Amino acid sequence: MTDQGQGQGQGQDAKPGLGLDLTGLATGPAQVWGAIRLVPLLRAEPIDDLRLHPVLYDGPGIVDVGDGTVYTAYIPHGLVADWTRDGTPAAAYGTQLGAADRPAEAMRLHFHRRMAKREAKTRVRFLPLHLAMEGYLALHFGGPTILWEEWSRRAVGRGLSPRSERAYTGAEVPGLEDALRIFEIHPGQCGVLVYAADALAAAFAVPHPDDYRLLHPTLVQDMFGELIHHYAHFGGPVRDFTVRIDADGIDSLARLRAAAEEQETAWSDFHDNVMAAGLPANSPGYRFQRVRRMRGSRFRLVRFLPPFERQTEQHIGEAITDDRGRIAYLKTFRLSENQVRRGHLLTSLAAHEWSIDATAAALGTTPDALKARVSRLGFGSLLRGDG
Repeated sequence: MTDQGQGQGQGQDAKPGLGLDLTGLATGPAQVWGAIRLVPLLRAEPIDDLRLHPVLYDGPGIVDVGDGTVYTAYIPHGLVADWTRDGTPAAAYGTQLGAADRPAEAMRLHFHRRMAKREAKTRVRFLPLHLAMEGYLALHFGGPTILWEEWSRRAVGRGLSPRSERAYTGAEVPGLEDALRIFEIHPGQCGVLVYAADALAAAFAVPHPDDYRLLHPTLVQDMFGELIHHYAHFGGPVRDFTVRIDADGIDSLARLRAAAEEQETAWSDFHDNVMAAGLPANSPGYRFQRVRRMRGSRFRLVRFLPPFERQTEQHIGEAITDDRGRIAYLKTFRLSENQVRRGHLLTSLAAHEWSIDATAAALGTTPDALKARVSRLGFGSLLRGDG
């Protein structure tokens, strides 16, 4: 699956954040299928005044991002968020299916006015991960603000147009569809962390267990990065977490129960502090942009970008947070090293007003080496051909 588009500039309210508050979400026992590891996220107290349900689309979609440019992609599903103003429970509507017998050549286009659109006073429709991807594609999309001698007039006039990144559907990640079909859904499960060869591929969380049961199958329609696709293809089977209880001293059911709980805590601590250490919840330097405040409620829809630190785990994503910053909905996309390099390069150029000399000095390299890096990362068309 190739995700292409043109984006709009970052919002004025994009700002640094210390992370995402995952309070209320606990790690459950992992399940392993080949190179895929699924770690459930459990809520002791589900969120009742915000509910999510899927809406399935029957063809490609064109999204008008509001500034004269459009974002074109195949949209397998969207999410509708319903909330109540008084905090009372809200019922999920269930999946809505389109016509199944429509001929492929007659497949109509869906026009969406924005990535997130209010459909009623207490309902917003948004496209999962497209909010996050549009934020990444829009990164310094306008290109050079000053026509330095190295940049072409096209670079200043058109910026990074068009811009594209490659992604894969979950159905193309070997083993994921089987794992989602075979593994049990735990009581109270409101999310999942997906690993390929023990590399964190994605985090997904929703407000309520009923929402998760509806949305669990849609993970095979979500976008995953090329890193995860390759790891699932070439990574060998991963080891399961094995419980080891020393039989010495176990002389009652109470002590056996305490020993089992100790093993659960050990797994949870290892997972949260080691395996999931790269999540935005644990990583400073992420920048958050509010996309929409859900009127009359305590929730807001945000998206986030990483600091683009080289050779470290970096995610883009989107979330719905409450008035305390705690996560009600979360979906992340892990960037490949090349995508991190592109983000790092664009951020460095923008920080130095697109001056090749100043940026090269800041990065500890030469202007010629920096221009070679610009070309190698796919932005060579912005440079003058005679220099």
